Amino acid sequence: MTPLRQAQDELAVATKGRGLFEVTRALREFVSQQGASEGLLTVFIRHTSASLLVQENADPSVRADLERFFSDLVPDGDPRFTHDAEGPDDMPSHVRAALTQTQLSIPVRGGALTLGTWQGVYVYEHRTSPHRRLLALHYLGT
Repeated sequence: MTPLRQAQDELAVATKGRGLFEVTRALREFVSQQGASEGLLTVFIRHTSASLLVQENADPSVRADLERFFSDLVPDGDPRFTHDAEGPDDMPSHVRAALTQTQLSIPVRGGALTLGTWQGVYVYEHRTSPHRRLLALHYLGT
């Protein structure tokens, strides 16, 4: 039986404000650098106003539609929120992050992420201004 090994790293992602920023290529590079064969990649975003999504990466209208939906669901400046220390997008960003994901687990098979044909991994920036987001990466496998 092949012994399990693990690797950890951190990925910094510069966002340009609210929207989805694809990180699939960087995750594939991390897995490749580990000489991975079979295992599991865990990705964790170290923030409370941004999140992670697996989403279609072929048609950009999907990302625009998602943003419109979230803008309607959790509008900036909603008067019911009292937490607005960093502006009208402060609490809505936290709600958006609570409704999405802060951690993803992606199986690795044959040295590759087992994403579907049209799937990509995204950092979903919920704040309206640019940020530097940090992702903790952990690979466990052979």
